Amino acid sequence: MNYHAQSSIEIFTTPTCPDCLALKHWLDARGLTYLERDLRDPTIAEEAKVRTGLRIAPITLIDGQIFYGPFGDQLKGIENALGLNCAN
Repeated sequence: MNYHAQSSIEIFTTPTCPDCLALKHWLDARGLTYLERDLRDPTIAEEAKVRTGLRIAPITLIDGQIFYGPFGDQLKGIENALGLNCAN
């Protein structure tokens, strides 16, 4: 599969969130790099709220697109944003 190597992936997570762990495992398994932000830090939580309107984990930002909620609910959107559903 060809991943969009130029995609910018940023995730807002907490260490004990099962969906956060699933998201990170999925990204790691595909060799995708991402910037992880810890929502336990009040400054980061406020930044997430300002940027996305959300205070839940995980939040995934890919090239300006916002995905949130359970990892399973985010997966299709993440795959589309990264071009993983394209036949190459």
